[in-house]
Amino acid sequence: MRKTLTEITAPVEQELKQFQRQFRDALKSNAPLLDRIAAYIVRRKGKQMRPMFIFLSAKLFGPVRPSTYHAAGLVEMLHTATLVHDDVVDDSLERRGFFSVNALWKNKAAVLVGDYLLSRGLLLALDNGEYRLLQIVSRAVREMSEGEMLQMEKARRLDIREEVYFDIIRQKTASLIAASCAAGAASVTDDTDAIERMRLFGEHVGIAFQIRDDLFDFGDGDPGKPQGNDLQEKKMTLPLIYALQHADASRRRRLIDLIKNHNTEPERIREVTNYVLQSGGIEYARQAMYDHREKALQVLRTFPDGTAKRALEELIEYVTERKK
Repeated sequence: MRKTLTEITAPVEQELKQFQRQFRDALKSNAPLLDRIAAYIVRRKGKQMRPMFIFLSAKLFGPVRPSTYHAAGLVEMLHTATLVHDDVVDDSLERRGFFSVNALWKNKAAVLVGDYLLSRGLLLALDNGEYRLLQIVSRAVREMSEGEMLQMEKARRLDIREEVYFDIIRQKTASLIAASCAAGAASVTDDTDAIERMRLFGEHVGIAFQIRDDLFDFGDGDPGKPQGNDLQEKKMTLPLIYALQHADASRRRRLIDLIKNHNTEPERIREVTNYVLQSGGIEYARQAMYDHREKALQVLRTFPDGTAKRALEELIEYVTERKK
């Protein structure tokens, strides 16, 4: 029987609880409105996968240190800031089934809150002299921005190739999970080779994580968002790319026209979705996800056995088999 997330992260349960207390305290400010919005964000935080990877990656090399908590705070603040800003950019009114910050307090407040979170994360690192952690995470944030811009550019023309898709998700999603694993390791060890291997491990996990999200949009599980949401936003996911690559010229033109010009019409979106399902795109994407999961496990096998390593193996399985 597959373990729950709580069971998987049991080796770092106390560290995660302490981190959550520290994270709440770190967000406090002298502005009452900012405190209300920050409290709203904290109450609706997701699973906090990145701190899990940080603490387990650290324990792979030894006991957790204060630097590990700094790494988790830095990553989670920057990640939360990007989510708040993303909702403004995408004009999203919901996140994880709740109203987004911009839906409740409008765009100006949301942008300022995102800026505040970003600054708090940077100051957390700088005030504690965590320059290496800051370098690791800042590179990831730069890549996330580049990935978003590349995706925006390709969404206009719908000419994305599979290799470009992997560039986008490596930058947009996998880079921060990779940074989390590298930062967790760097908080405990100075072994640059080990830190780089953990970064590579996290990159493969992040790619598999994003492909799993792609599959949700075609009804593979319950992601808490309607089928076809990515299609409505003209996002080129791996199942769709495969379907377009294997369609004849006439069918390809038809599908691209539907996505470009009829992406708000449910019946047309269902037509695209049904074709992707019939084309074998789901099976192809699922196999790609498993390939990256295996690559992540291959990297992990280069480290000594232990509780943290086993928990990371189980966490990878959870990421790729989750239902939401």
